[in-house]
Amino acid sequence: MRVERAAVLGRCMGVRRAVELALHAAKEEKARAAQGTVYTLGPLIHNPQAVAELEAGGIHALDEGQLDERLLEATVVIRAHGVPPQLRDKLLALGARVVDATCPRVLASQRKAASFAQAGYTVVIAGDAGHGEVTGIAGYATREGGDQAAVVVGGPEEARRIGVLASDGRPRKVALIAQTTIKREEYEAIRAALAERFPGLETVDSICPCTDERLEALADLAQRVQAIVVVGGRNSANTTRLYLSAQALRPAWLVETAAELPVEVFGYGTVGLTAGASTPDLLIDEVESALRAQTSPYAAGSALPRRPNGAAVK
Repeated sequence: MRVERAAVLGRCMGVRRAVELALHAAKEEKARAAQGTVYTLGPLIHNPQAVAELEAGGIHALDEGQLDERLLEATVVIRAHGVPPQLRDKLLALGARVVDATCPRVLASQRKAASFAQAGYTVVIAGDAGHGEVTGIAGYATREGGDQAAVVVGGPEEARRIGVLASDGRPRKVALIAQTTIKREEYEAIRAALAERFPGLETVDSICPCTDERLEALADLAQRVQAIVVVGGRNSANTTRLYLSAQALRPAWLVETAAELPVEVFGYGTVGLTAGASTPDLLIDEVESALRAQTSPYAAGSALPRRPNGAAVK
């Protein structure tokens, strides 16, 4: 089997920075006489194996329901997705030392959201409702007095349902901000739908270049291979989008570790390898090594391997 990697894959700058900041915080805590605890607000990255490794190093994930007196004198790392300002204020009120690992690109979106909201705009966020990054950006889109100015839309139909008139009866001013990991085609469809209704639409193209680069590298890879393996956490939004894109191009599988490689993949002569933005280098290397080390388990006369859709490989 020949295995070929995508030209761009694996951890992005924002994720690498967040991990480095968390590890540095843990090192500092161990050096302190009090030896406090290091927490992350939610999983630092959307990869179970990486989170388990951080746990082993004394970096523990907390959800919002666990923010209590345990945070007094503890260090809390805000992950790359960022958080709403109200949540950051709560951490400080509980006595935590806050290490902000928010991706710089997400920070820029937060600032834009705050600026547009203060200027009277409805801030439309193109992305996944409930995603940490989107929730954080929406938290900054508040007007003077605390009124929420954000609307999250996942597609053009939702965008078309936004009223043309604001609550005061005046034409609504709209600004569009994208989740950094949204596919460009999804963003453009939402932008076009809004532009039809709001001629003065302001847009912020906040899609991370890594997102476009990964998808372009995937498309290029698909031209040279028969099947594709995507490595990454199933709870990762960008990995899921990458996998869905791979499925549209070639038979594809999503695996979190080498142990999850299906026997079917060994029925192909050339296999492409890509990975989500949260995937550690070590896991990618392990999957590649497992692919290269295996020979097809199908001896002469045995049943043909199956494609993901059930069709036989020929």
